[in-house]
Amino acid sequence: MDNRSMENDTTPAPLFANRDFRLLFGGSSVSALGDQFTLVALPWLVLRLTGSPAALGLVLAAMALPRAIFMLIGGAMVDRLSARRILLLARGANALLVALLAGLVLTGAIAMPAIYVIALGIGLATAFAYPAGSALLPQLVAPAQLAPANAFFMGMRQLSLFVGPALAGLVIGTHAGHGAAEARGLGLAFVIDAASFLASLASLWLIRTPADGQSRAMGRGVLADVAAGVRQVWADLPLRAFMLYAAVVTAFVGGPMQVGLPVLANSRMDLGAASLGILMTANGGGMLVGGFLSRRVARAVGNRLGMLVLCMDTLAGLALATLALVHSTVYGALLLAGVGVLAGIAQIAIVTWIQQRVPPAMMGRTMSLLMFTFMGIGPVSAALAGSLLKLVSLGALFAGAGLILSAIALGCLANPALRGIGTARPDGAPA
Repeated sequence: MDNRSMENDTTPAPLFANRDFRLLFGGSSVSALGDQFTLVALPWLVLRLTGSPAALGLVLAAMALPRAIFMLIGGAMVDRLSARRILLLARGANALLVALLAGLVLTGAIAMPAIYVIALGIGLATAFAYPAGSALLPQLVAPAQLAPANAFFMGMRQLSLFVGPALAGLVIGTHAGHGAAEARGLGLAFVIDAASFLASLASLWLIRTPADGQSRAMGRGVLADVAAGVRQVWADLPLRAFMLYAAVVTAFVGGPMQVGLPVLANSRMDLGAASLGILMTANGGGMLVGGFLSRRVARAVGNRLGMLVLCMDTLAGLALATLALVHSTVYGALLLAGVGVLAGIAQIAIVTWIQQRVPPAMMGRTMSLLMFTFMGIGPVSAALAGSLLKLVSLGALFAGAGLILSAIALGCLANPALRGIGTARPDGAPA
């Protein structure tokens, strides 16, 4: 019997009285902060080596390709096996890859072919890490605690987005220049991320879940399990509508933002890597504020969560389009902070709604589909956006992406399935 079933009929203890939750939260917090160093350093490394937005797009696509191909398989494996064990293996692989990248940069042996290979490996490991991490939390806490647990985790991630890029920009910026000095700054950023993975692995090693001692029926193949998960999501009309909406938005908007922000900092702003760190920090800070506001806003809108998301995306699109006119780090940071607030408000409510709506046996596959819409499609879109920058200006890229987001969100206001996101499950549906 797991912790959740034992607590169904009693008032759950405070979240941080749960040892396994503390371990997961602590290790994930350190790892999330470390990730920001690579998210700032890797684009900067590629641009310094090549000066090409198209090359940056290809690196992001190299991570996206195995992630897109294997993420759904990763979700199926999570539902078959232990989410904790799969997460241990995936984060261990990421630690080795980032440490290898750090070593190549610090020794001056780094070259683009090595970056492409490492990016492929990181993408493959991430394909298993994301669904495993998303499925592990519901195994550790009672159902009534999912909303506050998600709030803590998303708040922690946004805090890492707020603090991490600024620290990364500081580490890289203090070694600004060319040659060995800049390599030391970039290499140190990757070393910090690799060390953060080790802290996460230590915490995961100490966690115990009921699934660790269970073996599940393996009668069907993995691809059959994936197909069953897709059918489950497709049969749930509001959930299907949200997944399709998120996929379309990511395809048209996610990629241009991933490529556009590093290019904006590199080509228009006077602080270089520090400007990129400030922009990302402002967005993370906005999401942190939005996360604190989320539960209050969600209670105010009740069952109209879909309407809330669409209205906020309309406003976010207009703010992103305005980046076409920005040449100042301060103005760019203000715009991205506003976008972050809008995104942060919606995220906690959406993820909690999905976790409470989906049967536990389907959690890994459902979360892998959700992650696929954001993290599998986005970098492919980034590769296309990097190539598009050869034909259009940076301002046109931002204006087009932002206005497309607003147009998609406004058009979807007429869709009753999207407007119905947030309503209770129909009678007889699995809980």
